[in-house]
Amino acid sequence: MRLEIHCQDRLGITQEVLNILVSYQLDLRGIEVDPAQGRIFVSFPTVKFEKFQELMAKIRRIPGVDDVKTTAFMPSEREHNELSTLLRTLPDGIVAIDTRANVTIINEAALEALSMERSEIEGQSLTAMVKGFNLSRWLESDDVLAQTRRVEIQNKRFIADLLPVLVPDDSGKDILAGAVLNLKSESRLGEQMVVFKKGDQDSFNNLHAHSNLMRKVVREAKKMAQLDAPILIMGETGTGKEVLARACHAASSRTGKPFLAVNVAAMPDLVAESELFGHGPNAFPGASEAKKGIFEQANKGTVFLDEVGEMSRELQTKLIRFLQDGSFRRVGDENEVKVDVRVICTTQKDLPAMVQEGKFREDLFYRLNVLTLSLPPLRERKQDVAPLAEFFIARFAARLGRKAPKLTDSCANFLQHYPWPGNVRQLENALYRAVTLLEGYELDKEHMQLPSYTSDFGYLEKDFDGTLDEAVRNFEADLLRKLYPAYPSSRQLAKKLGLSHTAVANKLREYGINRKSVKI
Repeated sequence: MRLEIHCQDRLGITQEVLNILVSYQLDLRGIEVDPAQGRIFVSFPTVKFEKFQELMAKIRRIPGVDDVKTTAFMPSEREHNELSTLLRTLPDGIVAIDTRANVTIINEAALEALSMERSEIEGQSLTAMVKGFNLSRWLESDDVLAQTRRVEIQNKRFIADLLPVLVPDDSGKDILAGAVLNLKSESRLGEQMVVFKKGDQDSFNNLHAHSNLMRKVVREAKKMAQLDAPILIMGETGTGKEVLARACHAASSRTGKPFLAVNVAAMPDLVAESELFGHGPNAFPGASEAKKGIFEQANKGTVFLDEVGEMSRELQTKLIRFLQDGSFRRVGDENEVKVDVRVICTTQKDLPAMVQEGKFREDLFYRLNVLTLSLPPLRERKQDVAPLAEFFIARFAARLGRKAPKLTDSCANFLQHYPWPGNVRQLENALYRAVTLLEGYELDKEHMQLPSYTSDFGYLEKDFDGTLDEAVRNFEADLLRKLYPAYPSSRQLAKKLGLSHTAVANKLREYGINRKSVKI
């Protein structure tokens, strides 16, 4: 039981409170006095209600006592819990030592950084453990000043902020009570420096570009982000096209301005046109007032058009006019609207083939196909699988409030060699399910519930649709399109593939592959 006593600053008032507690033979567990706020806090075991009422009445009758009430905690208890929470949640390692360099407090981050158990280091001297700085000499010096030094502990290098702990005595003179070491590993310090120097460029780190293919994409994207021309991002579903688009926006001069995303494939034509360009006050029944579209709302910012290959011909026509000069008309309105918006589009469709088939406007394709980024599927960037898996596991574990499970070697090998038809999104979803249902501290292959795959027969998607002839044609067109930049003539390509010049020329013409449709 704890009491908070509001009182005046009078000599002997605390003693009178204690006398009452003694008269009731209560075991005093704690007493704290705050003269600045006029508060006395006392803690003692719980008493019966009748006895408690008598006790409260007697304390209230003490001259100078204004009020008495129960409280949930003592000030020192609150401060202790706040400190414990702070130490537990800090990402940097914190170690407190006394004047002899013995460890008094160490948080979880420091234990993890040093790869030690609490019982191995708590109460032990750091003098022999720390290399590169003489702790004892520093603590014994006449004037202990704060230091920032590079040190080595347990064969691991850190940047350490050494901060003295000073306690004033009765005369106001500071007395050394110990010190606090704030440990930053090289990797942690590097992360902080990157954030400080690059700012929003860090958004590209979300792509986890460890493979050469992804590093090339990120390098190109960082250059394109500084420009204002439209960007076309191509790639299979789940490869991270929107993540890349957001990174380009964040690294551009438009960062801080709106980034609005629209899935064109999810809306009917009229709805899509109204959403993108807005509509006038009487554009259609039920429209009582004018409405701004996405392009107006994103003025000075970026509009992200997902699956631009699904656009109708009519909407394509309006989009190309907008891309020419930034102007358009709202649906049902004759007034011109002009805005400054950058457009980033994505598609998983074969746009050159759609142009050849008349399903996509050729002039719009050429206007979009200037700054082009091709996101490779996850099966072609195996070096990225393990880092992505570790990232997702840590994130999901943090959400669940538990320690991140260890990824076993067999599971890591399985993940790396799986084809991932759903790409990064499939990997993320599979790991979310596995981490959520996991009961132990190791994530193994058996915890991953994925469609079976063998190196002999590969993986066949359940939703495969089409005929063998269509599948062969798609593969053939894709292969020719990839080879064409390196062999940009029908004769060179025919020699490479062991076919006749006429056969290759016919296939290039059939699939619409030429110097205009393929970047060389």
